[in-house]
Amino acid sequence: KPQDGGHSTLLSTMKHRNGVFVPPEGLCWLSVLSCLLLACSYVGSLYVWRSDLPRDHPAVIKRRFTSVLIVSGLSPLFVWAWREFTGTVPSLLALMGIRFEGLIPAIVLPLLLTMVLFLGPLMQLAMDCPWSFMDGVRVAFGEAANTDMRWLRNQVVAPLTEELVFRACMLPMLVPCAGPFTAIFTCPLFFGVAHFHHVIELLRFRQGTLSGIFLSAVFQFSYTAVFGAYTAFIFIRTGHLMGPVLCHSFCNYMGFPAISTALEHPHRLTVLSSYLLGVLLFLFLLFPFTDPSFYGLPTPVCTLTSSPSSLCLS
Repeated sequence: KPQDGGHSTLLSTMKHRNGVFVPPEGLCWLSVLSCLLLACSYVGSLYVWRSDLPRDHPAVIKRRFTSVLIVSGLSPLFVWAWREFTGTVPSLLALMGIRFEGLIPAIVLPLLLTMVLFLGPLMQLAMDCPWSFMDGVRVAFGEAANTDMRWLRNQVVAPLTEELVFRACMLPMLVPCAGPFTAIFTCPLFFGVAHFHHVIELLRFRQGTLSGIFLSAVFQFSYTAVFGAYTAFIFIRTGHLMGPVLCHSFCNYMGFPAISTALEHPHRLTVLSSYLLGVLLFLFLLFPFTDPSFYGLPTPVCTLTSSPSSLCLS
């Protein structure tokens, strides 16, 4: 019974039969419960501060920065404990997508792919924007320089902490049990449910009717779940955290595409053609731009699978 640095035997942890990975008994329940606890801790940290102020008030945002950064900083401990239990080979940082191999492609290609998907909204924004390109750059850097609390939350803190907790920490624990494909659609459920806390804010400050708030919650859950599946796909294919973070920040900046506005645009044909072209190009480039061979094959999280998956192959 071989042992590794004082760990329990490999037969009681991460087993291999004829070179095929077999999760230890009870690991899947442990992984799901760990993910649920992570999600609850993240959302719960937003409400440890008692306040009668709305969520966009600078004082509320600053307090939530403190608590959510603490929870996010502690979240890798879940992956560390899981890794110690299973005795997996990849390092903790590598499993969480923090590594140098393939870093430049991981920064450029997923973000470029996401911008292609938003070709329609970008075209619409360019046609309606009264500024020149340089004016837009100055405004963007001016926002960053002014460190507006909402800008920091939406463009920096939320993308970084949410991708760290809901992708980098959860996916390494879910992939061995569910496989890469199922994990991509399971992980976003935690992410989508976590965004239901916005309903509390809407009800608390009576921002809309009950039916309107419910429909808004359902829409937000659906949208965040689909987006979460997309960034989970990027994380598994690239094995990097940086790509999902940048894509998340970009999507937060763009918001949900204003399709109704596009239908009423003076240059409707051009704008709608851009929407369609963006979707088609996105589908065409989705797998080539996330080819694992660009990022170091195989990616660390893909080494945890029990059988080869097409998602992990170039």
